[in-house]
Amino acid sequence: MSQSTGVDLFMKQFKYFKSNKPQPSLNSVISVDITTSEVKLLECNTNYKCEDNLTQCLGLINKNKWKTYSFVQHPGLMLIRNPFTGSGQRYWIKRCLERYPKKPNKINIDIEIDNLDDWWRECHKSMECDKKLLKKLRWTTLGYHHNWNTKAYSEENKTPFPEDLSELSSVVAQYLGFAKFRAEAAIVNYYHKNSTLSAHTDHSEVNLDAPLFSFSFGQSAIFLIGGREKYIEPSAILLKSGDIVVMSKEARLCYHAVPKILPEYHQPWNSDLSELDFNKMPSFMYISNPKETIEAMNENIENDKWSEFENYIKESRININVRQVLNEKQISLADENFS
Repeated sequence: MSQSTGVDLFMKQFKYFKSNKPQPSLNSVISVDITTSEVKLLECNTNYKCEDNLTQCLGLINKNKWKTYSFVQHPGLMLIRNPFTGSGQRYWIKRCLERYPKKPNKINIDIEIDNLDDWWRECHKSMECDKKLLKKLRWTTLGYHHNWNTKAYSEENKTPFPEDLSELSSVVAQYLGFAKFRAEAAIVNYYHKNSTLSAHTDHSEVNLDAPLFSFSFGQSAIFLIGGREKYIEPSAILLKSGDIVVMSKEARLCYHAVPKILPEYHQPWNSDLSELDFNKMPSFMYISNPKETIEAMNENIENDKWSEFENYIKESRININVRQVLNEKQISLADENFS
């Protein structure tokens, strides 16, 4: 619904890239791997001191090697180009499939199947995978659970937020200069080859000044981001496995969507597989059992233990969307005296 023509330019672009017949041209899709005037390489928080073994424990390469980009047409939008090792990608993929959909966390299948405490185990309880149940999982919510009907959070609808995901989010936030960010809610989205995510804005949180972090794993995707109104023509950005998108400032409340999943031919989760072995354990802010995290990271190197997850991710995409719900000094949604 353009102000001048009455056209919803966001939907027009969404339908174009969603189309299978004919297939859309990808010539206009922005890739940070290709030099263009639309993208700028950023120098991030060089004062942030982070132990190398801490980033390794989270499946990240040394932060000095991270490449972070901004987008000229979208102030506040940033992309960190895959800072994960192959072992790290395997760890987070496995967590999203095996651990995060477990109770007490919530999944979309809850409204259809009662008492599904462990979706992944249920899918693989027999010799042959239950592919129908496997493909039914569309989302998992963590921490403050997003209410899809009211679009609101509540203290009654909340479970503990995963320690490892809090740690990962904290490292990325501090690297980008968001030192006070707290991971309090997340939606994990599961995409298959023909999946899409329609145009929407994320505005349910009390604190809309805090950034939103989006971690992508598995197959590639076209990410559309426009403005605060649908008449603003969006940009199409290519997201690959391991990429982290950050929506802050002006970009935080912009319309965005995923119209198409694309094949990830390079499969970075199958390279750079190295075992962690530390003489000195790093200092964690949130992880209470570092040994367990390191063992879980190392376990993913063994291909026989990885094969079930490989079968899933070679045809799917996983996105972890992390946000802060409360204001800085607020301790709960009921706390109104936080200034």
